[in-house]
Amino acid sequence: MTASSIAIDRRAPRVLVVSVVLTAVLYVIPFGRTVAWPLVLISTLAHELGHGLAAVVLGGHFHSLRLYADGSGVALWGGPLGRVATALVAAAGLVGPALAAFALLIVGHRAAPARRALTILGLVLMVIAVWLVRNPFGLTFTLLLAATLIVTARRAPGSAQAVVVFLAVQLALAVFSRADYLFTRVALTRSGPMPSDVSVMAQALFLPYWVWGAACAAVSLLLLAAGARGYFR
Repeated sequence: MTASSIAIDRRAPRVLVVSVVLTAVLYVIPFGRTVAWPLVLISTLAHELGHGLAAVVLGGHFHSLRLYADGSGVALWGGPLGRVATALVAAAGLVGPALAAFALLIVGHRAAPARRALTILGLVLMVIAVWLVRNPFGLTFTLLLAATLIVTARRAPGSAQAVVVFLAVQLALAVFSRADYLFTRVALTRSGPMPSDVSVMAQALFLPYWVWGAACAAVSLLLLAAGARGYFR
């Protein structure tokens, strides 16, 4: 291992601590929640992308995505999916933020992979925005987010690792701050009320919706624990 690699390894815990402290400050200072509003939208984006991408992987279709200023969103997906696949697509949105946090923690351990990941993520989001996002607010936000990530990776490479880890912390926080959604029957969005993800799982399979909510919560916590372990290793 080179001296530069050792230096990067030693920096990783400090980056994580700073990200956690900065997150805590945002929710304490006046107007901090307003400043943190884009972070809520990022967790919603991860949630909806979890649905759509899982549908594609399982043989279905990802038709469109809408993201709203109130922090809600809708992913329209379909296709010849069976009951199990339908339940898995519904679950993918619930564990999406935790899965994204896991991936970002793994690549965020080192500065160079973090910088590359930021560029790739920005490019992928740009394609998704143009191809799938169907409302003006969602399109604007996703494009701005994509551009910010790409510009950060290219113009401020020294900050790329901190940005990746900070995003991972926000997505991990969303697992807890939005945990109530795991135990509700109806989702209220700008598109109107619709069955919640856990209700879709219960209808497709068996057992009450709250059982599937608890299962998704357990999977999310395992992903976060694995991400933290991988980061510190």
